[in-house]
Amino acid sequence: MSVASQPVGRRERNKQAKLERIMAAASELFAEHGVDEVTTQQIADKADIVTGTLFLYAKTKGELLLLVQNAQYAAALERGRTAAQNTPDALEAVLSMVRPIVECNRVQVENGRSYLREMVFGDPEEPHHGEALAIAGQTEEAITAVLRRDNRVGEGDAATLARVVSSVMFLSMAASLNVAWSAEEILLDIRSQLSAVLAR
Repeated sequence: MSVASQPVGRRERNKQAKLERIMAAASELFAEHGVDEVTTQQIADKADIVTGTLFLYAKTKGELLLLVQNAQYAAALERGRTAAQNTPDALEAVLSMVRPIVECNRVQVENGRSYLREMVFGDPEEPHHGEALAIAGQTEEAITAVLRRDNRVGEGDAATLARVVSSVMFLSMAASLNVAWSAEEILLDIRSQLSAVLAR
């Protein structure tokens, strides 16, 4: 019997079940109250675990937010990749790709802004922070692939432009001036900046 086909033991199933309860509890409480208004004790209580167990899965509330949001951002990136595949124009394809990410970020604006802050300033040694950075890297790679389809963009320029696109998206979502903006307003802001950047 190969290692891959061996059944998962009770201990691993219990760990996975606790992780799922923690993610569900944190996700619900963060969505309802915002990350700043929720305590780790509330999350532990809702997940039906002791606080010490909670810290085995995430050492800080910021890490808990990353744990919850990473899955949502990864799913948003996949939706964006799918949408961009059928969009021939480079600018429209990039906007199709970032739309689900922006919409994910604006579901609960303060949580979205806190997620971006944790991504930039969080502890790079924490696994959930590393996963957030990996998602950001995958987003840039996906945008690079879209830009390479445009014959006006040189091979060497695509990755650099993807980083610019990523920065524009990040700043539009994180800026204090834009807190009251809807996803559509953020996307219009991104479009206007990218139109100038991608104009050839």
